[in-house]
Amino acid sequence: MQKIKILLVMLIASLILSVNVQAQDDNYEELIGRPGKFVDGVFGVYFDRGNRQNHFCPSGWMGDFGDVKMNEKWTDNPHSGKSCIKFTYTGKGKQGANWCGVFWQNPPNNWGEKKGGFDLSEATKLTFWARGETGKERIQEFKMGGIGGTYSDSDSAGIGPVDLTTEWQQYTIDLTDVDLTYVNGGFCWSTNIDANPEGCVLYLDDIQYEQ
Repeated sequence: MQKIKILLVMLIASLILSVNVQAQDDNYEELIGRPGKFVDGVFGVYFDRGNRQNHFCPSGWMGDFGDVKMNEKWTDNPHSGKSCIKFTYTGKGKQGANWCGVFWQNPPNNWGEKKGGFDLSEATKLTFWARGETGKERIQEFKMGGIGGTYSDSDSAGIGPVDLTTEWQQYTIDLTDVDLTYVNGGFCWSTNIDANPEGCVLYLDDIQYEQ
C-alpha cells in the first residue's frame, strides 16, 4: 500500500512538471513580438512628437521621477525636424532614490505585465543623438531592453557612462548577437545625483533602430 502511495505521488509530480514545462514553452512562443516594419532601413523610437514612425512611448519613469520634467516638443535647436525631447533633472531626490531614468515602452506604461513589443531581429544597431545644456552632464547609461515581468524583453544592451557636450553627438548601441525577438523597452536613459549633484539638462533626438 505504501509503495502504491509513493508511485501515485511520483506520478502526480511528473504530471505537474510536464504541465509547467509546457506552460513555459507556450509562454516562450508568446514572447515573439510583432514584426518590426523597417522603412528605408530604419525603425523609429522617436523623431518629432506625433510622428507616425514613433513606435515607443517615454512612459516608464523610474527612481526619483519627481525630479524629472519632460518636454516632447522642444523646438529650440533640434537635431533634425521640428522638435526634440528636453529632460530636466533637478537632483533633489524627491523619492529618496538618488537616481532617475525614463524607459520608452510599447504599449505605454508596460513593465512586462501585458503583451506588446516588436520583433526587431533585423536591426544591427540602435542610434540616437544627444546633447547637454552645459556640457557637464553625465548620463550613467543609455540602453534598450531589460524590462522583466511575464512578457519580458528578450535581451538588453547599452553604453555608458556618457559625458555629453553642448553640441549634438550621435551615439550607437551595438546590437550584434543581441536577441531582439521581443522588445518592449525600446530605449532608456538613467543617471544619478553623484554624477550630476546640481542636476542636468538632456536633449535627445532621432532615436532609431537600423538594419
